[in-house]
Amino acid sequence: MKLKVWFAETRPRFLLLSVVLVFLGTCIAWYDGDFHLGHALLAFLGLLLAHIGVNVLNDYFDYKSGIDLEVRRTPFSGGSGILPASQMTPRQVFWLGMGSFILAIPIGVYFVIVQGWPLLPLMIVGAACIILYTPFLTRLGWPEWAPGAGMGALPVLGVYFIQTADYTLPAVIACIPSGILVHNLLLLNEFPDVAADKKAGRRTLPIAIGKKRAAIVYSVLTIAVYLWIIGGVVAGQMPAFSLIALLTLPLAIKAILGASKHQDLNQLVPAMASNVMVVLVTQFLLGIGYILAGIF
Repeated sequence: MKLKVWFAETRPRFLLLSVVLVFLGTCIAWYDGDFHLGHALLAFLGLLLAHIGVNVLNDYFDYKSGIDLEVRRTPFSGGSGILPASQMTPRQVFWLGMGSFILAIPIGVYFVIVQGWPLLPLMIVGAACIILYTPFLTRLGWPEWAPGAGMGALPVLGVYFIQTADYTLPAVIACIPSGILVHNLLLLNEFPDVAADKKAGRRTLPIAIGKKRAAIVYSVLTIAVYLWIIGGVVAGQMPAFSLIALLTLPLAIKAILGASKHQDLNQLVPAMASNVMVVLVTQFLLGIGYILAGIF
C-alpha cells in the first residue's frame, strides 16, 4: 500500500483548519500574557490527530452507509474517493481513523494532569461531538452544531486553557466565531450530498428544512460572525485590531450569493471555495488582530 494513498485518505487540505484553530487560541492566550511554545506545538499535534480521525472515520461510515457510492463528488464534499476506488480496505481506513484518535488521548491526558481537570469536560464534550457526528448526530435534524463546537469553538478555547490554565469571558466570546464558521463549513458542503444523505437516512439541515431555508440559515450565520466580532470590540471584550477579520467580508458575500443559487452546481462549488477561505482566513486574521493588539 503506497504511503501517499494513506496520506490522501487523511484529506490533508482540510487539516489546515487545525492549524488556524491552534493559532487563534494561542494568539488569544499570548495577548492575555501567557505563551508556551511546547504546549502550543503539542496541542497542535493532538488536534491534528483528532482531526485526521474525524476525516478518516467520516469516510469509513459514509462508505459503509453507501453514501460515498451515491454522491456527486466535488473538491469540498463527497469524501476522499479512496474507498469507492478500492485503494484501501474499509478495515484499513477504520483503524487509521481509530489509531489517530487513540494517539491523541495521551496528549489530552498530559494536559489534564499538567494544566488542570477543568480541561477534561471540554475535551470529553469535544470528542463526543466529533466521534458521534457521522454515525449518530447526522440523523437528528440539525447535526452541524456538533462539528461547530467540537472542531471550532471548543478547540480554540481548549488551546487557550492549555496556555493559561484558565477560562475567561473574553476567551469564550473570542471562540464563538470559530464555532459558527465551522458549523457553516459543514452546512454548505452538505448541499451537493442531499440526495445521497437522504437515501441513507440522514437529516442534515438542508434535508430537515430544505435547501432554500438552509441557505438562509447559512447566510444569516455568516453575517452573524462579523456582527459578533464588531459587537465584541464595541463591548470591550475583543481588541479593536480584531476588526481586521472583516477583510474577508467580500468573500463571505460571494459565498452567500452562491449559496442562494444552490440549484446550480457551477454556482455552488465556487461558493463552497469562498466559504473555505472565509473559515480559514477569518480565524487567521483574528489571530493576527490579537498579535497586533499585544504589540501596539
